[in-house]
Amino acid sequence: MSNSNLLDGKAVVVTGAGGGIGRDIALAMAARGARVVVNDIGASLSGEGNDAGPAQQVVEAIRAAGGEAVASTDSVSEAASANAVIQTALDHFGRIDGVVNNAGILRDRFFHKMSVDEWDAVLRVHLYGAFYMSRAAAPHFKAQDGGAFVHMTSTSGLIGNLGQANYSAAKLGVAALSKSIALDMQRFNVRSNCIAPFAWSRMTGSVPADSEEEKQRVERFKQMTPAKIAPLAVALVGDATADVSGQIFAVRNNEIFLISQPRPVRSVHNSDGWTPETVLSQALPALRASFHHLDKSADVFCWDPI
Repeated sequence: MSNSNLLDGKAVVVTGAGGGIGRDIALAMAARGARVVVNDIGASLSGEGNDAGPAQQVVEAIRAAGGEAVASTDSVSEAASANAVIQTALDHFGRIDGVVNNAGILRDRFFHKMSVDEWDAVLRVHLYGAFYMSRAAAPHFKAQDGGAFVHMTSTSGLIGNLGQANYSAAKLGVAALSKSIALDMQRFNVRSNCIAPFAWSRMTGSVPADSEEEKQRVERFKQMTPAKIAPLAVALVGDATADVSGQIFAVRNNEIFLISQPRPVRSVHNSDGWTPETVLSQALPALRASFHHLDKSADVFCWDPI
């Protein structure tokens, strides 16, 4: 393992760690001294199936490099099984210091065609999963006066994307959840931050690419390996970032961004109050110049990865 002791003595759970971004985060955590619970149910992107293999393979890779790790195949989408993931850390390592909420599935569909099941499945893994995992760890963080959450959000939610209403809603919800955790638990020295990752993985590999523009974007995505996300995740779990909480970052190849959070842009005032007519004749015309465009993530991050 690396000589760096950045995370020595810490126990960290990484969900969805059987492959892609989660795998590289788990390996990087272990390389910096953390003992890692590698959580992955071994399911397909649509959430089907159960295979202990992916998690166990990552555990074996960590152990082969001299680190400590244990596999967990419990689902994050139910409260009881999420508690079991945290309990795995307590049983094997005696503590829990960091939780990386990375597990995810996709069921992309244009909104007017999206089924209730497609909506519910994605919300349960991403948003409910982040809540269940965080809630399970929170009492332990409070008792030991410290801990760190790292949640994976997405520019699909922060900015927008086509055919991903379920995923976008969940990921913007994760950002709000993270901020609330940061506010509620700051008195206990608990931090909560988000990362919006740009990386080519099994999940992004399923994003539809019908137009030439979308195909070109996919080719750019392939340059952005999951390993590029791991350094920031490691840093956010370590004690050196004790003063970093409630933030939203993005990682895109070799770039790290701090993402803005919603704030008032412009206001109009009418001392007589508003009527629908004056809203139409005064308020909306005054505000229109500051309206946000119907941007997609690719419209905002439109340059090639650096």
